[in-house]
Amino acid sequence: MADATADTPPKRKGGLVRIILMVLGAALLLGGGFGGGYFYSRQTVSPADEVQRLLDERDAAEAEESGPQMEKVAKEMPAQAAFLTQYYEFPEPLTTNLKGSRRFLQIGVGVSTQYDETVIRNVETHTLALRSDMLAVISGFGEPDIEGKAGRDALADALRDAINVRLEKLEGFGGVEGVFFSTFVLQ
Repeated sequence: MADATADTPPKRKGGLVRIILMVLGAALLLGGGFGGGYFYSRQTVSPADEVQRLLDERDAAEAEESGPQMEKVAKEMPAQAAFLTQYYEFPEPLTTNLKGSRRFLQIGVGVSTQYDETVIRNVETHTLALRSDMLAVISGFGEPDIEGKAGRDALADALRDAINVRLEKLEGFGGVEGVFFSTFVLQ
């Protein structure tokens, strides 16, 4: 009988080794890719920082070329205390006829104080009485009395005084230091 092994082709021993080498090569390539990505992502300089560094270098080079530069000197803060100014604007404009005229004045009124918030709270509490007093003051002014900046300033001063008189009666303290007009319409 003939040998059975003679009919079968010889086994190649390199097949298993070849598969192992291909797996190792693929692992090496993947590891290299991951390692490179990790190295690249670990860089601490962002593109924005790099651009800023380049701009700073350019500015420094330009400064050296242009000669000596003036330096800014910080100002010292004043020693005296500054007070906070608070404002309040009456929600509705005031409209009334002017003395001796068929025209009327419509104004938006705001007040200011550098005292604490109690003054503003008092103004808000007594808005109705203050509006009445302001309307009485405005109707005592004629057209010539409110012309120009001086006339408006006189009206503002009269309103401030009337507001403080009412607040002193009701609360024992005025505290309104300024009156301002947010609107001023003469029709």
